[in-house]
This record gives sequence, C-alpha cells and structure tokens, in this order.
Amino acid sequence: MYKGKARAHTNIALIKYWGKANKEFILPMNNSLSLTLDAFYTETTVTFSEDLTKDTFYLDAVLQDERGTKKVSQFLDLVRSLARKDLFATVESQNFVPTAAGLASSASGLAALAGACNAALNLNLSEQDLSRLARRGSGSACRSIYGGFVEWEKGHDDATSFAKVIPSNQWEDDLAMIFILINDQQKDVSSRDGMERTVATSVFYDGWLKTSPLDLQTAKEAIAEKDFEKLGVVTETNGLKMHGTTLGATPPFTYWSADSLKAMNRVREIRQLGIPCYFTMDAGPNVKVLCQKKDAAEILAQLETTFSKDQLTCAYSGPGLEYLETDVKA
Repeated sequence: MYKGKARAHTNIALIKYWGKANKEFILPMNNSLSLTLDAFYTETTVTFSEDLTKDTFYLDAVLQDERGTKKVSQFLDLVRSLARKDLFATVESQNFVPTAAGLASSASGLAALAGACNAALNLNLSEQDLSRLARRGSGSACRSIYGGFVEWEKGHDDATSFAKVIPSNQWEDDLAMIFILINDQQKDVSSRDGMERTVATSVFYDGWLKTSPLDLQTAKEAIAEKDFEKLGVVTETNGLKMHGTTLGATPPFTYWSADSLKAMNRVREIRQLGIPCYFTMDAGPNVKVLCQKKDAAEILAQLETTFSKDQLTCAYSGPGLEYLETDVKA
C-alpha cells in the first residue's frame, strides 16, 4: 500500500487563462497571473494498493459514480505511467470550497491530487514538474502548487508549460481578496465547455489574445512597483474582457447573474468613496474584490449593507502545496 495526503489552496487569476491551444496537454492560449489565497482549499488522500480492482473516488465523503470518477482516473493513469506502477487507487478528497461554482475548486483539487500522488509513490517531483503534472488535470491547478503571485507560462509543449513564482518581496501580504458568494451551485456552462465555445466561435476572441500579453506586462510592472491602483485597474479590465468574449460566442452565454452586476456596481460605488478596490470574476457568478489588507474591514462593512455576512469571505495570500502525511509500505 502506498499512501499520501496533501493540501492545496485555490488561486484566483488576476490576468485570466481563457482558452486552450492544445486540449490533450491543456496548453493555454495565453500566459496568466494569479494570487494564491488562504480561505479556500482542498485536502486529498490517495491510497494505491494491489488489493484494488478499480479506482474509486470520494468527494466530501460521497462515493462518486463512474462519470464523476473518470477525470480522476485519467489523471491517475498519468501518474501510473510516470511511476511505472500498475496499481489502482482510492482517492478521498475534501473541498473546503464549493465545487464547480467559479471559486477555483478544480485548481486546488487537482493540485492536491498531484501532491498526494507525489507523496504516495515517492516520485520526488520538483515543484516545476509537479506544476506540469497538475496542469494535465486542470490548467489552473499548475498555479496552486505555489503560494503568492504566480505566472503560468503558456509554453509550446508539455515540457515548457508550467507555473512559477513572481518575486514580490512579500507585497502580497499587504493585499486581501473578498469573495462575494452569489451562487455556490454548479454552473450551467462549465469552464471547459465555455472556453471551447469561446475559442471556436467568439468574434471578440482575437482582441482578447492581442491584449492579454499587454495586461500581463502591466500587472507584473505593478507588482514590481507595489502599485496597487495599477494592479487593480488591469485586474478589473482583464476580467471584464474575458467575460466579454462569451457574449460574442455562438450561441452567446454569460456567467453573470443579476446579483453579479449588483456586486460589481457596489464595488464601483465603494471605490468612488475613496476606498481603492477592484473586482474580478472567473467562470461563475461569484465576484472577488481585490483590495489592500488595511482597507478590508471597511470594505466588508460597506458590502454588508448589500449582501449578507454569510455571502462574504475575506481571504489573504495563501501558501503553496503542503504535504500532510505520507505512509509508504512496500
């Protein structure tokens, strides 16, 4: 029996990944930049055993059906090939984040699974190779291997597409991100399907590809300069552009709800009061508010006039992959 357990935190992209250049290897169309956060995370235990006759997957203590297990098994196939071991596994994963609601549960989930497999089978993968492996399960998972500000290099093949830390002199410790939970249910259009439809049909997608590298450069300059307003403006702009591409798809779709718009407008109103804060959204209705840690309490108080307290969570910069236990037996 070979057993390992790992914890990985969610990351929220400030400069978005939206669209695949290669579906098999999950190579992105553009580089992206994220901040790993402490509030939401996944803990995963993997046990490989000669006694098992198939892979089984428990999510939040609920046994998943064949469809729910397929993605995990496909990832385990990569690990088995890498380890040269033909063993089935039991995967037990607990999400301390709503699943498939646009809160990056797949990022933390697949990063934790990659780490647990690395520990269980004593693969001794470097962080870069772990990032590459996690990417094969879910693109954004490659960024959750690391804490703080992280850039995902799109690369041009499996070997060159991985994430890396952006040096910041711990400036991320001065920042916060407030989550406005609009809806924690599964999305009507998954991130994967949404990306595919957008890349294939959106009349706005070329504009997205042309401007994303410029947004990335601006964000990296802002981090180097510790310029919050500069980082906030490009974060908000880039997120809006990403969501704009979905309206140009055939058929058009959006991840926004009426309450998403209400949240975005509320952030603008708070900003007009002289409190710097900027919103972003991933592939879901929930809104994230980037702010400085010193302003977080005041912004929360402002948001509580519109949203209930249980809809609001304040997160700070989070750590990279953590190993919780390893129990390896020959």
